[in-house]
Amino acid sequence: MQNLFTRFIEDESGATAIEYGLIAALIAVGMIAGASAVGQKVDAKFVEIGTKIDGAP
Repeated sequence: MQNLFTRFIEDESGATAIEYGLIAALIAVGMIAGASAVGQKVDAKFVEIGTKIDGAP
């Protein structure tokens, strides 16, 4: 029983998995923020082009 408890205390694989999970979450948040900013600029450009097409003779 002592050996099992010692192995459990020394096992750091769970901590590593949590660290990788946090890194993945941070990358995902950055990607979402970047995609949102780019999406707004693309939308504005399409609105501008649409306005010019509507005003064409």
